[in-house]
Amino acid sequence: MILNQNTHLISILGLSGIGKTTLVKRFIDLHQQKFDAIVWRSLKFPQSLDLLLDDLLKHHKLDSLPTINDKLKQLFDILKNQKCLIILDDLQNIFIPSQFAGKYQPEYQDYQTLFKMITETHHQSSVILISQEQCPEMECLDEELYPIKSLKLSGLDNPEIFKNTGLKNEDSWLKLIKLYEGNLFYLKSISILIHKNYDGQVTDFLAEDTLHITNQMQSHFQDIFNRLSSPEQEIVLELSKFENPISREELRQSLNLSSVDFNNCLQSLQQRYLITKIKEDKILFKLSPVFQEYVRNYC
Repeated sequence: MILNQNTHLISILGLSGIGKTTLVKRFIDLHQQKFDAIVWRSLKFPQSLDLLLDDLLKHHKLDSLPTINDKLKQLFDILKNQKCLIILDDLQNIFIPSQFAGKYQPEYQDYQTLFKMITETHHQSSVILISQEQCPEMECLDEELYPIKSLKLSGLDNPEIFKNTGLKNEDSWLKLIKLYEGNLFYLKSISILIHKNYDGQVTDFLAEDTLHITNQMQSHFQDIFNRLSSPEQEIVLELSKFENPISREELRQSLNLSSVDFNNCLQSLQQRYLITKIKEDKILFKLSPVFQEYVRNYC
């Protein structure tokens, strides 16, 4: 996307722990010599765009830049003259918690200007957004018309990821990976439990035929659940009751939500990658299985 298609703005998306940051770090390891500068900034504790621009420009000898527009102009002068790669990790933290996905907190609204300029201004650089939620600009823009791409990660399915972990019963590793959706965070947490409680014996763990939710995973899912809006929580709780995917009509029958709220919730939960849409004879929806197990037992 970056090296061959000259894509300026890329979203790396998926559930927390799926391997988004790991993938981008690996890309940098392989290709860092192809960029004049690489800048990685975490938004785990986000800062205003004004402060972010000060940070990005601090190594350049610049005149006093009193406004955000001046700083943006200076940044894009650099992006035009040098091939830079900027990574913004944990982008979802600039969005409002307990609201539908992708709504900016007022103090971070200016980020929209940055993302818009990245797609509309001529330059030779790229920005990678790592997020659990798609930003609204990327939802609205057509990838055929703008230099943007979105890459949703769905988990790994290669048993090689357990090499050198000390886990036993190699022929059972793929089953364990599928059980935990190929999510690197889930697998790391559950492999520690298997080491401590089952002496690394994967077959003994799987023989219990139970989807264990570790303490670490519980804390992780609690943060995700608390970030949802109230109607989203209502839909998640209802969906968790069903073993099989259900239709939109079936789901709505058991909820006291307006058509607008219901549809906005479904869209938002898909933007958070907590709900999967399945196309069969009719459209069906299901929760992420591991998250569903958490919701059933702890919410």
